[in-house]
Formats: sequence, C-alpha cells, structure tokens
Amino acid sequence: MDAGEYRKLAAVEDAMWYFRALHAHVGRELSAHLPAGPGRILDAGCGTGGLIRRLTPLRPEWTWTGVDVSPLACELARERGAGDVTEASVTALPFRAGEFAAVVSADVLYHLDDDEAALREMTRVLRPGGIVVINVPAHRWLWSYHDVAVDGRRRYTRSELAGKLARAGLTTLRLTHWNSVLLPLIAARRKLLPPPVGGSDVKLSPPWLESGFSTVLAGESAWIRRVGNLSMGSSILAVARR
Repeated sequence: MDAGEYRKLAAVEDAMWYFRALHAHVGRELSAHLPAGPGRILDAGCGTGGLIRRLTPLRPEWTWTGVDVSPLACELARERGAGDVTEASVTALPFRAGEFAAVVSADVLYHLDDDEAALREMTRVLRPGGIVVINVPAHRWLWSYHDVAVDGRRRYTRSELAGKLARAGLTTLRLTHWNSVLLPLIAARRKLLPPPVGGSDVKLSPPWLESGFSTVLAGESAWIRRVGNLSMGSSILAVARR
C-alpha cells in the first residue's frame, strides 16, 4: 500500500468498526485454541500494529512479535506501542522453524503475488500443534475501487483458501464468512455508488454508525462462537493447525 493508506490505517485502526470486529474475531479464536499460559504469537503483516495493541492488554501472558515489509508501517507500529516489530517479508520470515505457538495474518495474503509462499513460511515458523488465524476478503464479484486503492491482488472463496491451507501442510479447524449482515450495504457502496474521494473505505463513520455496526458484528461473533460458521459475508476467517 502507499504511504497515505498506511497513515489512514494508523489514524482509524483503534476506533473503526471493521478493525474492532476483526481483532475480536482473532482474539476469540486464539483464546479458544491456544492452551492456557504463556505463548509466543507472530502477527505476520502487522501493518500499523492495531491488532497487537488491542489484544496485548486482554491477554498479557501472550508475547507478540510483529513483522511487516513496509518500513513506514513498522515505524508507525513502533510509535503506537506495538512493541517488537521487524521489517521483513512474510514470504521470507526471519525466524527459526517452530518458534511460535500461533501466527496471525489479517488481510495480508490478499496483497501478495505468492500467497502460498507466505502460508508455507507461516507453517514453518509454527511449532507442531500450533495454529494459524487467517483473514481474507471474500467474493470476487465484490472487487472494487477499495481493492485497487489498497493494492489488493485477489478476493477469495472458502474452497480456494481451504486448498491453499492444505497445500501448506495445515489442517483447517474453522472456515467461516463474517460481516454478513452488512454485506448488502458494502456491496451497494462499492458497486452502485461513485468511488469516494481519497481512495479506500478506511475511514471513520459518524459515531452512531460506528456504534451500530459494532453492535451488529458483535452479534455475529457471538453466533459464530455459540452456533457455528456463516456461509456469506465480506470476509473469510480461517483457523488451521500445523
């Protein structure tokens, strides 16, 4: 992504409804699948550090390491208190094999020419029995100005992502869509209305909308936790084990 998009991300990541929901999904799955006690977690493609910032106080026994290929993203993540952040590509991770209990990669594969090389690297640095939590954008028909603005490469189907996880040596534990209720609004904004000035949809909405969207997505998260996977939504969340 260009510098402007990284700066927009740093400015809104702590408050915007989408990132609040995304980070909650990741935190839920890590808590459900990691054993109690200390664990070392890699945020592969940490961007400006929002996920690390949000989850660190919730589970202080976890030790986070971030990696991102962008020098600006790493700089912003460190400035924002994300801690241990290394500048490197997720397709060539500078860590030993089996070093992490979990790897998180949230909306990162989407940007890569070789997403399967990144998945192989994430598998390599996982200890046996470790888990990976992946989030990617869904539905090729939803491709729009937003994907262009943030330098996306592709949007995914569940079967496509499942196949790539399997080829990387991972066993899928969960594969669900999310952001289902808001999908019609997202589709209308991106496919029917003119593109916004300023690139992507990474921006804050009015407070009442932020609150409403967050409430809806909290309900979706509760459904996934208590009932099961969703078959439609603008994103796909996967959990897999080495």
